[in-house]
Amino acid sequence: MDFYTGTDAAPPKTHSQLISMTLKQRFPFRFGTTSYIIPADIIPNVEFLKEQVDDIELVLFESDEFCNLPTPGDMQQLADIALEFSLTYSVHLPMDVYLGNVDSDERKRSVSKCLKIIELTRNLPKSAYVLHFEAGPGIDINGFSVDAESQFLEALSDSVAMLLVGTDELPSAFCVENLNYPFELIWPLIEKFGLSVTLDIGHLEYYGFPTELYLKRYLHRAKVLHMHGTLDGKDHNSLAFMKPEVLDLVIKALTEEISSDRVMTLEIFSQEDFYSSSIVMQRFLH
Repeated sequence: MDFYTGTDAAPPKTHSQLISMTLKQRFPFRFGTTSYIIPADIIPNVEFLKEQVDDIELVLFESDEFCNLPTPGDMQQLADIALEFSLTYSVHLPMDVYLGNVDSDERKRSVSKCLKIIELTRNLPKSAYVLHFEAGPGIDINGFSVDAESQFLEALSDSVAMLLVGTDELPSAFCVENLNYPFELIWPLIEKFGLSVTLDIGHLEYYGFPTELYLKRYLHRAKVLHMHGTLDGKDHNSLAFMKPEVLDLVIKALTEEISSDRVMTLEIFSQEDFYSSSIVMQRFLH
């Protein structure tokens, strides 16, 4: 495989050069990004990306104000494109679900929203389902007392049990993402239910967690990595704004523990960020 971890390669400098040197099927992992790279709906984004990436993160929303859920016809088109272009999809379950909420009705609503997306995407070739463990809108888990932490974990356990009963997907298909609180808080639940991990490197750097330690602890269970840089106090920017030494650390870890099914997602949301991030990744090719 034409892949290395040195830093002396000269990356292409133009978009046309980048397109002619696609990163698809060039790494010992699945290279991906989100379904919001060009300002268009999901299908045009997948059409735009199909020859440039191995995996596309489907970011799906449904609320009173906005809904981007594909129709059954769209889902068939997504499946057909995936078959033709060797794509997989990592499905980000709704972000407005609160599996750790103390209210049982809220937990049931949250699980129901997740199950709706799981059913909708049933026939897609999937790399993972990405999900958040949160307590509620605006609730900072870092401020929890010991009792509140215990209630949070009990609520999560109840929700995960409901989720797994409601689907025939394997527990390992569900990849819990690290957020702004210490991941070790929820790690026992991940082990208890046999879940997997979404290791968000951008979040680790943004919130000040030790990236190297997290890689050592959790990479073996991580089916997905999210990569993005921080600019002007905001994350989910181009890899051009991730510390080079951090990116080197991640790539080194991925080459030492190779899994061809693992996905590295550029979790960014513009064409310019996609191109500049891809140019950064070019230095790991030869």
